[in-house]
Amino acid sequence: MIDTYQSLIANWSYPTTVRFGPGRIAELANACRGAGIRAPLFVTDPGLATLPIVTNALSGLEEAGLSTVLFSDIQANPVAANVDAGVKLYREGHHDGVVAFGGGSALDTAKAIAFMSGQSRPIWDFEDREDWWTRADPAGIAPVIAVPTTAGTGSEMGRASVITNEETHTKKVIFHPKMLPVEVISDPELTVGLPAAITAATGMDALSHSLEAYSSSFWHPMSQGIALEGMRLVKDWLPEAVNDGSNVEARAYMLAASSMGAVAFQKGLGAMHAMSHPCSSIKGTHHGLTNAVVMPYVLLHNIDAIDEKLAALARYLDIGTTATSFIDWVLALREQLQIPNTLQDLGVTVDLIDEMAPMALEDPCTGGNPVSMTRGTYVSLYEKAINGTLD
Repeated sequence: MIDTYQSLIANWSYPTTVRFGPGRIAELANACRGAGIRAPLFVTDPGLATLPIVTNALSGLEEAGLSTVLFSDIQANPVAANVDAGVKLYREGHHDGVVAFGGGSALDTAKAIAFMSGQSRPIWDFEDREDWWTRADPAGIAPVIAVPTTAGTGSEMGRASVITNEETHTKKVIFHPKMLPVEVISDPELTVGLPAAITAATGMDALSHSLEAYSSSFWHPMSQGIALEGMRLVKDWLPEAVNDGSNVEARAYMLAASSMGAVAFQKGLGAMHAMSHPCSSIKGTHHGLTNAVVMPYVLLHNIDAIDEKLAALARYLDIGTTATSFIDWVLALREQLQIPNTLQDLGVTVDLIDEMAPMALEDPCTGGNPVSMTRGTYVSLYEKAINGTLD
């Protein structure tokens, strides 16, 4: 009997407390105090470090009596050296928690700094494999307050960080359950100044998270439902957020869709992310934009396994009744948002395929793809995505 129901056995976890809505950034100091943080390390990316949304947040923390230090030595695709520098500053400053403020790169780096602040082993010993997370000392993990300023990665809802190993040029997922931020402040007003192109790319990242989770064959009905509604929000509000960046309502719904995508992909991701990670680590491509480019190629590759799911999704989104309807919508949305058609448009060329294909196959996201992948299938998919062959 146990064997009969083996496919219904799974581990589910759900996220953290979220203070959602316009103006909630004013509650940052209160959130820190609630988490027992009196001397936060404020981690953000260099592009935000001097902007009013950061300087105002820092002023608010200082006025509340919290001793705060800024750290912004972060690359667009964060590397271990960024984490090491942050940990060094954290320890030297005797900090007791981290404020993660920004997009996916800042949030991932901040969570990794908080995680590594009390560990003695190298960061790669905690890669998301088997039970490697049990190697960590949970008492050495600092609390994190996350403040997303983009609507895409959903890192504020995650228990992992994606960090690039500079020696191997591979992205690694560092995981521990206590990496989940203790509280999130999700204020859409912080995303109003995001340029249209970044809004589009990060929004497509949110779509890819829900879409790959929805397509995965793993058993997680709660994530399945969240993925559906997350994609509906993207359909209804991403074009509006791109067209009118000052529309706080559209920004709010996209922030919700982003967080929902991150919750949903606890169910699993797939070949879109597995293909995207090598492109980002080798060529520095924007993660969300890369997912958007490879999306239709992966959907067509997986079509036999997800035909009925995509048809049901098309009906739910009211865009048609078949899998083809959904793929046509994806292509039309990409065109509307001015997403490039090929990886070649992002600087990824065929001479990189031999290096990228095995990296994609080894990527942990591959395991969630609804179709079993091989080195050869990744070679074929990269060729199609570089040359623009949709079949």
